[in-house]
Amino acid sequence: MKKILAVLMAVLLLASMTACAGSGSGKYTVGICQLVQHDALDAATKGFKDALTEALGDKVVFDEQNASGEPASCTTIVNGFVSSKVDLIMANATPALQAAAAATDSIPILGTSVTDYASALEIDGWTGTVGGNISGTSDLAPLSEQAAMIPELCPDAKTVGIVYCSAEANSQYQVDVITGYLTELGLTVTPYAFTDTNDVASVTQTACDNSDVLYIPTDNTAASNTEAIANVVLPSKVPVFAGESGICVGCGVATLSISYYDLGYATGKMAAKVLTGEASISEMPVEFAPQVTKMYNPDNCAALGITIPDGYEPLS
Repeated sequence: MKKILAVLMAVLLLASMTACAGSGSGKYTVGICQLVQHDALDAATKGFKDALTEALGDKVVFDEQNASGEPASCTTIVNGFVSSKVDLIMANATPALQAAAAATDSIPILGTSVTDYASALEIDGWTGTVGGNISGTSDLAPLSEQAAMIPELCPDAKTVGIVYCSAEANSQYQVDVITGYLTELGLTVTPYAFTDTNDVASVTQTACDNSDVLYIPTDNTAASNTEAIANVVLPSKVPVFAGESGICVGCGVATLSISYYDLGYATGKMAAKVLTGEASISEMPVEFAPQVTKMYNPDNCAALGITIPDGYEPLS
C-alpha cells in the first residue's frame, strides 16, 4: 500500500510540475473566427496573422476557423474558443464580433472588417472606444467621398439603387448614412435589400430596372456573390459603385478602397500589445484603415462607356 501511495504521489507531483511548465511557457493561443471566405476577409486574416507572428514569433498559435457565411456557425466557433480558453479572439466581420461579444466578457476580443461598432454592439453615446474586453479596427471608408464619386463619374445619373443584405447590421448603417449624402447631392435614393444569397440576383435585377446606378456597401453577402451580381448589372448596363475593392473587382466600376491586409495587420499589432500586457484592451480606441484610394475597374468601365478622370488607380 505504501508503495502504491508513493507512486500516486509521484504521478501527481509530475503532473503538477508539467502544468506549471506549460502555464509559464509564454505561448499564446489565438482563435480566429472569419464569417466567410472572400478576398477582403481573407486579406484581413492574413494581415492579422502576419503582424502577430512578426511580433511574437512561435509564441503564438492560431486556431483559424471559417463560418462559411452562417452567423450561427460563428456562435459555435467562438463558444469552442471560450471552452478551450484561448488567450484572445479575433472576430473577422460583424456577425463574428457579435457572436464573440455574446460568448465572453473576459477573453479579449478584437474585431476587424467591422464597419460600425456602435451599431454592431448596440452602443449608445459612441465615443470611439468599446470598453470592457472588446476593441478592433473598422473598414469604414469616408461615405461622403464615396457618394461624391457617383456624380463625378456618372453626371447624368438621377436615381441610385442601394443593394445590400438586410441581415447585416454593418450594411444597414452604411445605407442610412450614405443615403443622406446622396440626397444632399440631389440624387433620388431607393434601398433594395436581399435576405440571403438566394435572392441576390432577383433583387439586383429589380434595382437595375429602376435605377441609373447602383451602390453596394461593404457587405459580406454581396462580396460572396459578385459573379451573380455582375451577370445582372453588366447586361443591364447599370454601373455599380462599391464600398470595397473586392466587390468592385467582381461587379463594380469604382470604389474608394482600403487595404484589408493593412487593416488586419493593424489589428494584429493591437493583439500583440494586448497579449503582452503592453496595453489594456478596455482603453484601446477602435482604429481605421491608414489610407483610402480612389480605384476603378478598367474592364467594367470600358464595357459601360465610363470615362475615368485623373486621380483614380486601376484595380488589378
